[in-house]
Parts: sequence; structure tokens; C-alpha cells
Amino acid sequence: MKLSIKLSLLLLPLAVISCKQLGEEILNTTAPSATSEAVIFSNPDLAKGAVDGIKVPMMETDSYRGRWIPFYGMNTDSEWYNSSESTSNDNADLCVYDAKPNNSQMNKAINVWAMMYQGIERANLCIRGLRKYGNPTPGSELGYLLGEALTLRAIYYADLVKGWGDVPARFEPIVTETTYLPKSSRDVIYKQILADLAEASTLVPWPNSSTATATTERINKAFVKGLRARVALAAAGYSQYPDGVRRSSDPELTVAKLYPIALQECRDVINSGSAKLETSFETLWRNYNKEIITAGNESLWEIPFDSGRGRVLFNFAVNHATNDQYQQMGNNRGGQAGPLPNVWYDFDEKDQRRSVTCVPYKWGNAVAGKAKQEITTASFNRWYFGKFRFEWMNRIVISQNDDGVNKIYMRYAEILLMAAEAANEVEGPASAAPYLKQLRNRAFAAADRPAKVENYVNALTSKQAMFNAIVDEHKYEFTGEMERKLALIRWNLLGSNLADAKARMTELKNRTDRYADVPSVVYYKYAADGETIQIYGLNRGETTNPGTGWTAVDWTSLSDSKIAALYRKDPNTRQFWPIWQVFLDASNGTLKNDYGY
Repeated sequence: MKLSIKLSLLLLPLAVISCKQLGEEILNTTAPSATSEAVIFSNPDLAKGAVDGIKVPMMETDSYRGRWIPFYGMNTDSEWYNSSESTSNDNADLCVYDAKPNNSQMNKAINVWAMMYQGIERANLCIRGLRKYGNPTPGSELGYLLGEALTLRAIYYADLVKGWGDVPARFEPIVTETTYLPKSSRDVIYKQILADLAEASTLVPWPNSSTATATTERINKAFVKGLRARVALAAAGYSQYPDGVRRSSDPELTVAKLYPIALQECRDVINSGSAKLETSFETLWRNYNKEIITAGNESLWEIPFDSGRGRVLFNFAVNHATNDQYQQMGNNRGGQAGPLPNVWYDFDEKDQRRSVTCVPYKWGNAVAGKAKQEITTASFNRWYFGKFRFEWMNRIVISQNDDGVNKIYMRYAEILLMAAEAANEVEGPASAAPYLKQLRNRAFAAADRPAKVENYVNALTSKQAMFNAIVDEHKYEFTGEMERKLALIRWNLLGSNLADAKARMTELKNRTDRYADVPSVVYYKYAADGETIQIYGLNRGETTNPGTGWTAVDWTSLSDSKIAALYRKDPNTRQFWPIWQVFLDASNGTLKNDYGY
């Protein structure tokens, strides 16, 4: 059963701050004596309710649910907002590196910025209370809750820095003197959450080592260590500062200091045996859509949306034109975003991740309640992420706005790729090779592994060649999961790779250079079930008419304007969103926008 996060009314006085003015007003509800911090944070059941409350701000409409997950992470060298050309509203601006402080989707006092800080305030209250009254030791329930609170606060801060760069740092509950804070250096935040995650890893058990860690909806040691590795790589990497794109100048946040930490954390997870890759890539995503949340498999932690919250499939699933046999959410559900059309052709044809990740069809209008898959001329211009599918669910979603499917925040595949990257940097390509091989072994059939895994990886004998392969592997593994943008930023590849993506799409449109052998016509027919489409002509060189029973579709409708819409401004000058105007206005002059906004 999926976790439903609810915060008891008794705990609200301790765990809620006002978002209306971003902390300008603190709710000073007088609580009964039974709700004092001493009572709550010395009692595991009451303390758990408070810690669960840290996650509640993620579920709000304008928070992770409806703003952060749908829009952060677009547009990259492998994925884009399918309406990037649109000027009918402000949605596309968030994706094409042209967001303004008054963006109509974001410029609200209840926006994700405020919700992240509300979550942080709840975490600060829990951390203070547990430290003061809970005797939180390793192996104890209250110790686990402290580790969980520290990790959840680190998640909020890691995402704030991803989205906005330097932001205010609050690591204690708000008091009058700290109502208005200016931005802090992201270095300060990185160092704090690295320390917090190191502590948390001593307090929380491995997956399935306790009742709490039996599902992917609660924090476990494998995830904590993986998150610490991700933060370490980000802190050591490149990002935009007011004076340009560079690494941190803090001597504690160098590659030499942080890459060994990331490598050790990943090796700890790998050596623990507490998580693993699913046997096949398709199995991973089928199980995800079936909402299997048993810990110890590939998913390390998921944002735990209740059945009445969350819009992952609503936004990202293969598009359904109308209600049909697989979903009852309404018209035009799914399909907000998809892979760039060149990505299918960038995959190795034998890579089993390709057909799971990139889908060229949609589900058409239902007839007598039943739809079938459809491919049209326009499909070449508008692909979908196949990782998210209503047709793979075990239930029919009937809510008009929320599918209730969790968002995977980290999976074991990332542990392997981070281990490969860090090992390559610290020890060289030979140390990285086993991790890369493990991931590619899953991607290719046994008969293809000698060439596609062993020979391919063994040929990566220089550090640069291995790094380039890891960058490519990240694309093939994570397209559609909104992980690519941060990776490109920290590798200092955002601008160059997006420029290359435009060049690739132009070549694909013109059938030149890297895409000269891509067919200009595809053919389709239906399987015996009458709904599943079979397509010929998607592979390079498939130019022969397959004959009777196949219908031809022109496969060239990729426009220059759609290609140009991948980004409007130089991505390296717009790596972050601006702080929204409502929060600037409520900051008593302490906040301002940098980065040319």
C-alpha cells in the first residue's frame, strides 16, 4: 500500500510556517501541553508524524507535484518540453532558458520555492527537537527519524541549489532575527548537507534491514550514501556564478577532495548488496508503473505521492488522446515532454533501452471505450517517454489531475555511473570499467555483449575516452527522468551539448552527416490484438517498402522553428531560474536576482 503522508493537527504548531510571505509570519498557535516539543520528540510515534510532515510540502499543487517535477530538467541534449515553441503561456519559458521573475506559473506565494523552505523549516524543527529530547542513537527509532529528517532537509537544499544556485541558508528554526535572510553561498549549503548526510548514514539502516526501510518510500542507507555522492559530484563540478561558469573556489569542495568521497559512498552501496539492477530495463519500468515499492531493488527512494496526488504520468506518460481502456483521467493525458527525435537514432540499434525510452506513437481517440496506438506524420516531431505508461499500470486512474504514481528520486543505476565517473577520475579507466560494464550488460542481450560491452568498454583506455562514454551512457540510461540537466551543468557541457543537439536535429531534418541513412518514410500495421502498432522503417537503412498490408507515413516533419526552440537564451547564462518576483517583494530587500536577470 502506498504511503499516505498526513500530519496530525496536534503537530501543526510545531511543523508549519506560513508560505504567504516566505517566512515573514510564523504561525504562533498556542499548543496544548501534550504537543510540546519534549513530548513529541521523545515519543517515536509522535516524532514520526512530525518527520512525515517534512514531506507534505512536496505534495502541494505548485510544489514538486505540479511545478518542479514537470518543468525542472527541461530542455537538455536528450529531452524537451514538447510545446517548446509555444508563446500562448509562460510554460515554455521555464524550459527554453528564458524564464522571467514574473512567470505566471511560478510567481505565486505558494510556489515550490516557498514549499521547499516550508519543508526545510519543518525539518529544522524536527532536527532540533530530536537532538534535544530524543536521544537519537544509531539503531534506535528516534535515531532513524533524525537521519530521515537530515536527509529530507538535504533533498530540499540540493534541489534549491539545482534550481536557483545561491539561496538563503536556514539550518535552524526561524526566529524574529532570521525572518529575512540574504542569499548564502551554495558552498556553505553543500558543506552542511554533506556533513548532514554523513551523519544520517550512521543513523538509518540499509534497505530491508528494518520495518521502516522495507519500502522505497522511506529513507535508507543506500539512498543516503547515493545522495551524498550526487551532492559531492555537484559541489565539485561546474555551475554558473555571477562571474561566469566555473568550479567552486572553496578548498574543501575540490575534485581532489570530493570525488574520493563520492567513490567511497558508491562502493559502500555496491558492496552492501542491499540494492541491485532489475534484470531487464523493461522490467524496471513495468514494475515502476505497477507501483511496486519493495525496497532492495533498483529504486532507492521515491517521492511518495498518495493516490490523490502526483502528476508524473499525467505529464510524462505516452499520450492518450481520450479516456480509454487504460486511463480515465480525461483528454490529452501524458505527452507534455519527450525525447528529442534524434535520440532514437543515437541509441545503438541493439540497445534494449531504446524502445522503452523513446516512443513514436500515441493512443488515439477511443471508439466504444477502446483506443489503439497511432503514428502520423506529426509523430516524427513529437516523441514520448516510454518509461511512463498508463497501459503498464495495475489500476485505472480516474482522477482528472493526479495519477498518484511516485517519482523515483534515485536508482541503483546512478550509483554505478557515479562510481564509474569517480573511479575514472581518482584511479583511472580500468577501475571505472567494471561499473560501466555492469550497466551495459543489462542494456544488451547476451549474444551482443562481447562486442557491445566487453570490446566497447575495454577500448576506453584513456581517462577522456572513459569520461565521454560515461556522458553518453548517462543519456541512454536516464533520458526522461529529469536527471540530465544537473549532470550537464556540473560537467560544463550544458551549452555545448545543447548546441550539438540543435545541430543533430538539423542534420536529421535534412538527412545529412550523422543521420544521412535515416529513412524518410515509415510503415505501420496492427498486431492481432487490433491496438498494438507494428512499425517498419525506424531503424537506419530500413528503406525498402515492406509490401502489402503496411501503411506509409512521411517521416520528415521536423521544423526549423521547433529545433530553434530547444533554447532561446544561451543555456550557460540561464542555468538557474530567477527568484520569483513575489519572493523578492516579500524579502524586505534582502534578496535579489543575479545571472543577468
